Amino acid sequence: MEESNSLLVIIRHAPYSSNLLREGLDAALVAAAFGQPVDLLFLGQGVTALLKEQGIAAPGMKATRPTMDMLEMYDIEQLWTSEETLVALNLTRSDLRDNVQLIEAHALPAFMKSYSQILNF
Repeated sequence: MEESNSLLVIIRHAPYSSNLLREGLDAALVAAAFGQPVDLLFLGQGVTALLKEQGIAAPGMKATRPTMDMLEMYDIEQLWTSEETLVALNLTRSDLRDNVQLIEAHALPAFMKSYSQILNF
């Protein structure tokens, strides 16, 4: 990404393990609503938010699938994860939503340097 005000939000937590995934998505939506270019990178357990077959929310927690489904309405179209994350969780590309891009772990440092701001959740 070449834009100087670009934001990368890194999600590392599973949808229902805590509120961190939800907070990361909310931060991305707020930034995008104000016109900031936003991409999302899902690492570790966070990649489970990208699964096509999302379950229902845990008791007392809001489901994340509706939020994931509306990302494109906010021009958040670049969703990323690493190939190594998929291997570690015994997942394949076909388990994920269609709009997810794969990046190799060795390319992540250069990838992250291309963003002016990074938020971790």
